[in-house]
Amino acid sequence: MSNPEGNAEALRRGALGEGDRSAGTPRVDVLTARDVPLGGPRAMRVRRTLPQRARTLIGAWCFADHYGPHQVAESGGMNMPPHPHTGLQTVTWLFSGEIEHRDTLGTHSLVRPGEMNLMTGGYGIAHSEISTPNTRVIHGVQLWVALPEEHRNAARDFQHYVPELAQTDGARLRVFLGTLAGRTSPVRAFTPLLGAEIVIEPRAALSLAVDTAFEHGLLVDSGAIRLIDTVLRPAELGYVPRGADTLTMVNETDDPARAILLGGPPFGEEIVMWWNFIGRSHEDIVKAREDWEASSERFGVIEDSPSGRLPAPALPNAVITPRRNPPTR
Repeated sequence: MSNPEGNAEALRRGALGEGDRSAGTPRVDVLTARDVPLGGPRAMRVRRTLPQRARTLIGAWCFADHYGPHQVAESGGMNMPPHPHTGLQTVTWLFSGEIEHRDTLGTHSLVRPGEMNLMTGGYGIAHSEISTPNTRVIHGVQLWVALPEEHRNAARDFQHYVPELAQTDGARLRVFLGTLAGRTSPVRAFTPLLGAEIVIEPRAALSLAVDTAFEHGLLVDSGAIRLIDTVLRPAELGYVPRGADTLTMVNETDDPARAILLGGPPFGEEIVMWWNFIGRSHEDIVKAREDWEASSERFGVIEDSPSGRLPAPALPNAVITPRRNPPTR
């Protein structure tokens, strides 16, 4: 997926103020999304919670788009022609629909609900993502992971993984990255990460042991979920700083509630993020854009692509500055 533009804005604190919070109760900050068009004459709109001014990353997770459910007959579905990436990994995860993925490794793969596509675009890769003709409803998330300095020029790679369903009292989980609830994903990443889909039954509660070295984010897709002491509504992302050893979640509704849980140790590096590129300096971005516009071998060619390449937007009339998370309070 392509990133057409910049920062989201809104953040609210959890239900309890710092003075009301009991000793040892983790803080929950709520990041709210804004609508972003992906482009085209019938632009499919997505809800973006990362990045934003209040928070650039959660662990190495640096980008989170949440979309649908969209009726393809009305929205046109997903139609992202070949576009480039540097310095990151992309994660595609669907709740409904089907997407055809092609990339310059020669990969041709379908992603369906409950399956993960993870693509590495270190030094450079290009890919396309198009919803298939039989897709009536498209609904899911697109996530990016920033690569650390020592791996940001990693070779192109692609992994497809179908996690097993894990069931606990009142909930179902699919762990696509990292370890949770006794399940471990074999998918390779460049920093410790956690990624899982969680479905909580009506009025049920769930308690998950988590790594105290991780910070976590819970992105709600449907329902209303009380994360620790704070209720999260659809398209809101609850952020929990590192230090928590347990995350409690309660479905406050009479229908199943679904969310994506993300986590990882704080990412200590500054990044420069513009369009579909992650680097460490303005010059990194300028070079990547030049290479893409020149059809450089850096990104390769997608054979038999049904659509033309996506041109890069114009660079801003300013130096693109690095960003990192605000200091921990």
